[in-house]
Amino acid sequence: MGQQQLLMIVLAIIIVGIAIAISVQMFRSNAIESKRDVLIEETTNLGTIAIQYYKKPRELGGGGKSFTGWTIPPQMIQTANGNFMTASITQSQVVITGTGTEVVTGVDSIEVQTFVNADEIYTVIIH
Repeated sequence: MGQQQLLMIVLAIIIVGIAIAISVQMFRSNAIESKRDVLIEETTNLGTIAIQYYKKPRELGGGGKSFTGWTIPPQMIQTANGNFMTASITQSQVVITGTGTEVVTGVDSIEVQTFVNADEIYTVIIH
C-alpha cells in the first residue's frame, strides 16, 4: 500500500471515532432530557392530586381550601423513574421534589421541584 492510502485509512478511522463519540454524547443527553420530562410529568400529576385535595371539602376527606394534611400516595413515592417527596407543605402551597434515577454529572441525579398553588402548577429544574 502506498503512503497516501495508509493516511486515508487513518483519517477515516479518526472520523469514524469522532462520529461515534458525538453520537454517544447525543444519545446520553437525549436520555437525560427524556428522563427529566418524565419526572416533570409525574410531579405535575402529583400536583394535580394535591389540588384535588385542596379543593375537596373537609367533610369529604379533602383539605377544605388548605394543602395541610396532604401526602403523596404511597404507591407514587418511588417509581421506576425516580423518588418523590414533599419538600414543604403550607396551607397555600406544596413543593414536590422529584429525584430521578439518571445521573447527570458525577453523582448529581436529575432533580426537579414542582410548586403547587390553588390555581397553578409550575416546575423548576434543579439538575
